[in-house]
Amino acid sequence: MLDSRTRAFGSAMTYIQGPGELDKIEEYSRVYTNRVFFLIDGFLFPTLKERIENIFSKSDSVCICEACRGECCYSEINRITELVKEHKAGLIVGAGGGKTIDIAKMVANSLFFPYFIVPTSAATDAPVSGLAVVYTDTGEHLEAVMLKRSADIVLMDSNLIAGAPIRLFRAGMADALATWFEAQARERSESPNNIGKGYLRCKAGMAIARLSYDLLMEDGLRALRDLEIGAVTDAVENIIETNTLLSGLGFQNTGCSVAHAIHAGLAELPETHSYLHGEKVAFGIVCGFAFENTPMDIVDKVMQFMVEADIPVTLSDLGVEATPENIFKIADKVVNRNRTIYAEPLVINIDTVSAAIISANALGERYKARFKNK
Repeated sequence: MLDSRTRAFGSAMTYIQGPGELDKIEEYSRVYTNRVFFLIDGFLFPTLKERIENIFSKSDSVCICEACRGECCYSEINRITELVKEHKAGLIVGAGGGKTIDIAKMVANSLFFPYFIVPTSAATDAPVSGLAVVYTDTGEHLEAVMLKRSADIVLMDSNLIAGAPIRLFRAGMADALATWFEAQARERSESPNNIGKGYLRCKAGMAIARLSYDLLMEDGLRALRDLEIGAVTDAVENIIETNTLLSGLGFQNTGCSVAHAIHAGLAELPETHSYLHGEKVAFGIVCGFAFENTPMDIVDKVMQFMVEADIPVTLSDLGVEATPENIFKIADKVVNRNRTIYAEPLVINIDTVSAAIISANALGERYKARFKNK
């Protein structure tokens, strides 16, 4: 609980979203420098490198492209930091998924550099936040780092994002769905948000978190259907904004609680390492319903949405057996080695968290039986 009534709100400097916006990247970057270092997702490196070099070839600016090698871990952060210094770049651009983006953030903040974020999917709300999540070299969750500043520009090319696997879009929806529920828990306990040392939430932060939820309920399923047929509609644009801008501002300015704590616990299990951040957060939402004894009208509405959207709601959806050993490993990380759960204004120990996981898993199975493939 905070000992001050001071409120704070933080955000990226500029957010730009629309079809074909990546083609303007040199125009946006030349305001800062003529030497730009691009850190690009390894999977997308050949295609994006060629596209970016073609864009820069028509200007006097220089681009240096480097492939990300995987985890956002300190060995990779240090490698990229040395390369940026070696090439005397004046701006860092992280292009890709959450881990690539977070490495770019960490490097830029250590060098006091401006930076852009160019997501290639709408899989997470990391792009607009001033937070980076660091893992070990082998993929276990290590820590969340509050940064000195958020991005100078977050550039969302809707066509690029629509071309990503739809699984990534779903994962981003799940991550965004957690925002409002976690914001309410943080407000009830008067826990600090993720701005600097942590402050009370501004009303703007809570309103943005709520809007994330409302837009998902209104346009989420429609956006998924449109993406499946390759149509970039207003519904798709609304959910891109929800997954990225609204959820990112929402969680940074309100904070996380049980859903992200469960994510950290799940990351302890090797079988979850192939699953996306939002997919693990999704099961954390269900755990939150069990832990907080959420009213059943809300549970019913959200669980039906999650099942119909093919978002994970059980441990088996994440490749995890619901054994006592696995449940204990998750709960032990949540309770003893991660502080996020303590934003909940409830009794927190191994027994209460384990009970929530067991109850949530059973709840998810019931709703899958009721709504799956209907």
